[in-house]
Amino acid sequence: MMINFILNGQKVVSTAKANERLLDILRTEFACTGVKCGCKEGECGACSVIIDGKLVNSCMVAMGYVESCTVMTIEGYRKTERFAVLDTSYASVSAVQCGFCTPGMVLASECILAKNPNPTEAEIREGISGNLCRCTGYNAIVQAISIAAKEGKGLW
Repeated sequence: MMINFILNGQKVVSTAKANERLLDILRTEFACTGVKCGCKEGECGACSVIIDGKLVNSCMVAMGYVESCTVMTIEGYRKTERFAVLDTSYASVSAVQCGFCTPGMVLASECILAKNPNPTEAEIREGISGNLCRCTGYNAIVQAISIAAKEGKGLW
């Protein structure tokens, strides 16, 4: 089967089976290793990607679903001006320790800010609630997203 979709702004074709996990194909066929395998149960958010503007756990998405979709991983997102703002804000408050959750957390941050460029703390916490962080905790991440909202005014 040929599965056509847009990955990080490029048209791609995968020969994966329709029932294979997007997570596995992104990592093996497209070398998107920023998409982490944490649980394969949709619980941790380490495998988060953005599909057609929505944050999803790629471990729960069958390849057949992405036909004609637009998929963004951290590899594509890090080439954007928005990423630069989030990267700086995360670094400024030490919101990264081991880094395992960071790609998914950054994509969750993008979705929060794309939906509401000036989110409240409660909205930020809700927006990252599907992403687990075992090292840093959430306060610094919430603070980083708040800083990005201010510093990136007009980008989202």
